Amino acid sequence: MTLTERKRALRAAMQIRRQGLGEDERRTAAAGLLEIYQLERPAGSPAVVSGFWPIQDEIDIRPLMAHLHGEGCRLALPVVKGRGQRLLFRAWQPGDPLEAGVFGTLQPSDRCETLEPDALLVPLLACDEEGWRLGYGGGFYDRTLEDLRRRRKVTAIGVGFDRQLVPDVPHGAEDQRLDWLLTDRRACAFV
Repeated sequence: MTLTERKRALRAAMQIRRQGLGEDERRTAAAGLLEIYQLERPAGSPAVVSGFWPIQDEIDIRPLMAHLHGEGCRLALPVVKGRGQRLLFRAWQPGDPLEAGVFGTLQPSDRCETLEPDALLVPLLACDEEGWRLGYGGGFYDRTLEDLRRRRKVTAIGVGFDRQLVPDVPHGAEDQRLDWLLTDRRACAFV
């Protein structure tokens, strides 16, 4: 199997795994995510944190984002500019209106300030114990992390349900490793 085929197969399996979670399990996971973050502090005290508005059946990070805002962090949400491009991040805080983006995402309007994050909360379908992440296949976060890391220090924190941790994520030269994994049950730093 090629790398693309291996990623496609794992992507399909992980989407099914995540869809199998019930509403109670999802609510409990969102609370657990916040609790683990408060205990482990994977990003230290970043000035600007980019999050994401959960789509489909992703873990709900909105309670965590509200907590970070309450601690004085500036928040941003990603904006997809187009295929093959890196993400842009626009300022956002709880209660701000959002508008429709591509791929079913919600994003701040183009009137909002553009920010560059110190820490990124990165959605995922799977992550392994070495920090390799499987996303939806567009490569947006990989391109963005590569660009940011060339210019400055940033912390990439993969965020998901604990059941999204797998033994091995297929990866290639274009893929960027995470610095941390944060789930509803653990926070793991990758060396």
